[in-house]
Formats: sequence, structure tokens, C-alpha cells
Amino acid sequence: MAKVSTSGFQKGMFILFRGEITQIVSFQHVNPGKGSAFVRTKLRNLKTGNAIEFTYKSGEQAEQIPVFVKELQYLYKEGSHFVFMDNQSYEQISLGDAIIGDFGRFMKEGEIYQVYMHNENGLGLRFPKKVKLKVTEADEAVKGNTVSGAKKMVVVETGAKVAVPLFIKTGEVISVDPETGEYVERVNE
Repeated sequence: MAKVSTSGFQKGMFILFRGEITQIVSFQHVNPGKGSAFVRTKLRNLKTGNAIEFTYKSGEQAEQIPVFVKELQYLYKEGSHFVFMDNQSYEQISLGDAIIGDFGRFMKEGEIYQVYMHNENGLGLRFPKKVKLKVTEADEAVKGNTVSGAKKMVVVETGAKVAVPLFIKTGEVISVDPETGEYVERVNE
């Protein structure tokens, strides 16, 4: 496996940290007026999903893990695992709740997702910036309840609840930021 210096760190890169595969979420080169320079990193453990903060000395090396992205179809959730299938080889791969995290409530069966792979093992999911979901349940807006920025809760096709503006109705398609779970916009299809 290749070694990478702290000067070669990039957001999204995969490295080995204390025997576990982690992804660099963020990093910052710090050059204090006194003392030697260092790199402050935030790493996400792919097995547990936990974020770890660690400081490397400037020029220190870490082992880079070769990871590739494979497009897989999400089939179903079985217990605490999400099952995906390769449409070419029909091989199935499962990822745990810890890896998928909160994004699982926005996943639609049959959709294609990008999965990080290493040695034919699924490591994690590349989350899209926005997901399009159909509103299945929405209360009607109450007349006179038009305070600027007023919101109501709706249920989308995956069963997740999302706070949306009052004008959203049942049957409409909305765009949601899966990272925050917040409404982005109404989608015209």
C-alpha cells in the first residue's frame, strides 16, 4: 500500500488509522509562530461511522487505502444491514447501519447508489447532495397561518418526516438534503 505525506492529504481520501480504514472528512495545515507545523484532521471510521479528531506532525506519513466507487442497486433493508446488488454480476453486498447512518431513512429501494469498495468489500456510501422524494402525507395549510417561513411536517415515500413550507401538498415531489434532512426545493416533474 502507498504511503501519503500530510502535505498530500485531500478531503475524501481513505487512510489507515490505528488499523482501521478511515476517510478524511476535513484537514487543516497549522503553522504556529513557535514550534513545528502540524496538520489537524477529522477522520470518519468506516466501520463504526464515528468521527475522530487527530493531529499529525507536518511531513508525517499515513498509509493510503486504494478505494474505488461502484454503482450498486439498493434492494432492501434486512435487520441492521442495507443490501445492495451489482447489476452486472448480481453479487450482493451489505452495509451496516453505522456506515449508512441517518441517510438510510431517505433511501429508495431500486435506486442506484455509489458504494466505496476496497478488495471487493463495501466500505461506505457516497451520499448524493440532494434526493428527490414524493410526499405521501401532508396536512392542508390552515388559512391565516401564513407567517413568513412557516413550516409543517410531511411524510415522504420512504417514511421519513421532513419539515417543509406550507404550500407543499400530497403527491408533490420535493428535494431534500440527506445530510441535514432539510427541505431544499419543490421539484417539477
